[in-house]
Amino acid sequence: MPSVLIVDDEPNIIEILEIVLEDEGMEVYRASRGSEALAILKEKEIDVVVSDIRMPDLSGVELLCEAKKIVPDTVFVMITAYASTETAIEAVQHGAYDYVTKPFQLDDIRSVVRRALGQRRQQKPAAPPAPAEMAAAQGQSLFQALQGSHVVGRSPRMVEVYRTIGTVAMGDSTILITGESGTGKELVARAIHEASRRKEKPFVSINCSAFPETLLESELFGYMKGAFTGAGNNKKGLFEAADGGSVFLDEIGDMTPAMQVKLLRVLQERRLRPLGGTAEIPVDVRVLAATNRDLEEGIRQETFREDLYYRIAVINIHLPALRERREDIALLASSFLAHYARKAGKGITAISPEALRLLEAYAWPGNVRQLENAIERAVALETTSEIQPERLPDAVRHPAPAASSADADPAALFTLPDAPFDLPAFLAKVEASLITQALCHTDGNQTLAAQRLNLSKGSLRHRMLTLNIKS
Repeated sequence: MPSVLIVDDEPNIIEILEIVLEDEGMEVYRASRGSEALAILKEKEIDVVVSDIRMPDLSGVELLCEAKKIVPDTVFVMITAYASTETAIEAVQHGAYDYVTKPFQLDDIRSVVRRALGQRRQQKPAAPPAPAEMAAAQGQSLFQALQGSHVVGRSPRMVEVYRTIGTVAMGDSTILITGESGTGKELVARAIHEASRRKEKPFVSINCSAFPETLLESELFGYMKGAFTGAGNNKKGLFEAADGGSVFLDEIGDMTPAMQVKLLRVLQERRLRPLGGTAEIPVDVRVLAATNRDLEEGIRQETFREDLYYRIAVINIHLPALRERREDIALLASSFLAHYARKAGKGITAISPEALRLLEAYAWPGNVRQLENAIERAVALETTSEIQPERLPDAVRHPAPAASSADADPAALFTLPDAPFDLPAFLAKVEASLITQALCHTDGNQTLAAQRLNLSKGSLRHRMLTLNIKS
């Protein structure tokens, strides 16, 4: 019979949980203080501890840390008030399996304790490897993962990213990867998967901004035959297809509020219901999410759910923009050169000093992706054994002045002529020129050009059509 220890200073909570878990066929122990819980853990073999975080003597996190020294294999589930979710995340980082926020549904407790018991049964009784052996194994696994995923850089900012990957890869915590477009968020997600215990299982990815809500739901969770017009057969969603592996949710900040609710439920329950289905399907996946948006600002503007944010941001990895790690540009450019020269069958072995100087001086608004595109283009055009400056994009060879005129006084920029003046025609020319420059600076990437001009992509496309600008 599985054993559960409930730790809470509220007798009513203990009584309710005791009834619920005993009905599930579990042997329940109870403690009202952290010190009392430690005494029980020293005497009894406990499978799962369900502990409140706020208690009079030891906090739930302190109890967790002390208990891990005594019974490292016991699985912890934390209970926390909604307002102190950050503390629950700290508990997960210290080794807690999961957490439940108050007020909670009893089904939530049943579900999370069942999953925690499953985690306990999967744990091997063998002694853990020595720290040196573990560090060596993790280091080798991380090196192979970074090489396989083409994550390159030796700047202090990137070394810190590598250190974080090496620390968290072997766990199952949900990870949020943030950074500007083109910084390599999916590459880092792949590296985490390849360095984890799940590397033999699938890694599946989806861009949440690329699908309307109903289609995104069917892609993630699947559907049953007849669920909608055209659903002629059952189809597994990506969560079910990745069972045992990892799911990468790119641009999660673009997910609609209704879809956020459905995703939150799956993350909490680890079960999903396909469109048109009546039965729930258990799934075992690690979720890796990414966004170029400020989700905390989204919470303030009520476009992103705070409870979902805390679910996905258990661990946060921020990728710096390329302009913030210029010392990596030469290394990245050389890596891309070797890859595309080999792919094209060309004997290009180096980048000329002048071309490298231009690469390192450029601001790279499109980050690593833009640099990769520039090197791929240069390799395709180059006829010598070195990349020459003239093979680089115009935006790199002739960058716009760094100072922005957006906040300048219009009177200082333009003077009204004495003769009659066609203002609409003049503004159209200025607009066309700025859009063309933005497209040039981003190698034709309309998404990045729109961001540079503070426009939506749809608005940029409309203006391009109106002004007859070809991408």
